[in-house]
Amino acid sequence: MKFVVLGCGRVGSQLASALYVEGHEIAIIDKEPKAFRRLNPSFGGKAVAGVGFDRDTLIEAGIENADGFASVTNGDNSNIISALIAKRVFHVPRVITRIYDPARADIYKRFGIPTISSTVWGAGQIREHLLYAELKSELSFGSGEAQLLEFEAPAQLAGHAVGDLQVEGQALITCIVRQGLALVPAGATVFESSDLVYACVASDFLGRFKKMAGF
Repeated sequence: MKFVVLGCGRVGSQLASALYVEGHEIAIIDKEPKAFRRLNPSFGGKAVAGVGFDRDTLIEAGIENADGFASVTNGDNSNIISALIAKRVFHVPRVITRIYDPARADIYKRFGIPTISSTVWGAGQIREHLLYAELKSELSFGSGEAQLLEFEAPAQLAGHAVGDLQVEGQALITCIVRQGLALVPAGATVFESSDLVYACVASDFLGRFKKMAGF
């Protein structure tokens, strides 16, 4: 696949390098040519010096044939403007942008562009590690409103039905790995000690879920 990344800071350089290693065709844009020094030495993609919301710069980076575009500069305005151009002018199928200001992130989502607020996400992750260390977050959805959790079933959960740990609209047990084999549980499925459990839980329900699970 072909991707264009705007911003060769710590996040952008890591993202571009990782995508390249995975075999994708990558172009990365930054207004500071020296920023490209952050790229992995093995990076063989295209580095374009220029402003990310300039039409000619985007075309030079291959935006017209891109499968995806990510704007991850340090400027919220640059990120959202370039993302809008990628989506509305060049019709890139997959567009995502990083926004620092949580208030702006909520506004920009209305444009129909997936928005990652690193401020909100980072604070949420730290909070969860402090409060819910027993529940490992494997994936965060949206801006952190829901989490995919992984945890080992405590001894006191053994013998209880999966349905006892599910609350409509708040918590859903999605998978259990038992002795190396995965199963999609029904509500009547009974937990066994040391089951590896995966659950999708609303973030504002984590405290109650932790108590329900017996931690």
